[in-house]
Amino acid sequence: MLLSLLLLICALLCEQAELLQPPVLIFRPTSPKEGSPVTLTCMIRPTPHKSEVQLQFRFYRDTRVLQPGWSTSSEFQIPSVRREDSDSYWCEAKTVNSETKIKSSKSQMHVHRVPVSDVSLDTWPPGGQVTKGDKLVLICSVAKGTGDITFFWYKGSLGLNLERKTQRSLTAEFEIPSVRESDAEGYYCAADNGFGPRLSGLVGITVRSPVSRPVLTLRAPRAQAVVGDVVELHCEAPRGSSPLLYRFYHEDAILENSSVPFGQGVSFNLSLTAEHSGNYSCEIDNGHELQHSETVTLAVKVPTGERSDRLTAGVMEGLLGSLGPAIMALLFCCWLKKKIGRRSPRNPPRSPPSPVHQESTHLNSLDPGKLQPIYENVSAVSGDGIYSSVYQIQQELDSTAVEPTGTHVMNKESSDIYSRVRKEDFTDVDYEDAM
Repeated sequence: MLLSLLLLICALLCEQAELLQPPVLIFRPTSPKEGSPVTLTCMIRPTPHKSEVQLQFRFYRDTRVLQPGWSTSSEFQIPSVRREDSDSYWCEAKTVNSETKIKSSKSQMHVHRVPVSDVSLDTWPPGGQVTKGDKLVLICSVAKGTGDITFFWYKGSLGLNLERKTQRSLTAEFEIPSVRESDAEGYYCAADNGFGPRLSGLVGITVRSPVSRPVLTLRAPRAQAVVGDVVELHCEAPRGSSPLLYRFYHEDAILENSSVPFGQGVSFNLSLTAEHSGNYSCEIDNGHELQHSETVTLAVKVPTGERSDRLTAGVMEGLLGSLGPAIMALLFCCWLKKKIGRRSPRNPPRSPPSPVHQESTHLNSLDPGKLQPIYENVSAVSGDGIYSSVYQIQQELDSTAVEPTGTHVMNKESSDIYSRVRKEDFTDVDYEDAM
């Protein structure tokens, strides 16, 4: 009886030994990369006539079981391995109706990490253009890289470190909640997953800010600007992001345009004339906002002589413009009339000499008061001289009258010739009276 029991036990043990050969644990892929899935397979070769025996499996990492309980599948999958998953693994198997377990030998799994590459820095808003007070996001990303990646953000060419983050991701973000003007700078980032940091390119950030109202200043060499002075017009805005476009106005006309990439002020020199009196202003534009300065009045003083000349010239210009043809015709007529002989003398007129009164001894002599002088221009010669004859006619005596002895007979006709009388000696009125 006892012998039969021992024989049965030996048979069972032999069957078990024949059924369960030591399993072998293999990895697929055999040399996994970090982040990729890995399949663990527990391979066992039962004897051919016992292949229908149902088996159960369990997998281990060092001393820690990877799953609770037993599984009828000979495979176990790790969805994404990390470098830290590199370790020794093994498995065990048993039949369903037996508690006897057969263990595999330990196998070492080495997980390879992929270095980061193609590091880049992007911004939001895109293009690195952000308005003062808005949020700015700096996005650092890598095209390749496995495992935990540490990201760094730097400001300026000297590399002022702003932030550091470690995460299992190909991208990471750094946020500036409210941008200031001092944040306008160049930025770059770096990424490292254990193979050394890789740097991105430099990205410039431009902080746009609205311009404040500009102030226009007129700088003259004296308190009262006069014609010929050079006045400096200076327009400046206390705040405003570059580049800036300045415009100077005289009344509503643009005097000057000036664009400056940096700085807050610009000047413009103006050489004054009388027409430059009036109101001046300037405006500034940076593409986001347009601001206009207050109006500044400039009075340009004109010297007295110049003012009179300008007034006379203005009046004459107006008269000639409206009455030009008529005035020219009138002036021509006056000139022609004077050319003919109606000239104005400078000196007062000279009266013709009065004849000397002598009492006639003739009985029938005429009354001396009745002698009539007659003036006649003999001829007009070139130059300023005019030749004239003056006649004095006396009435003849009666034919019956006897001429007294010792007396002289007066000429019937006497004449005096005045020559080279200057034309200045006669006025128009005197000349007509003489005629």
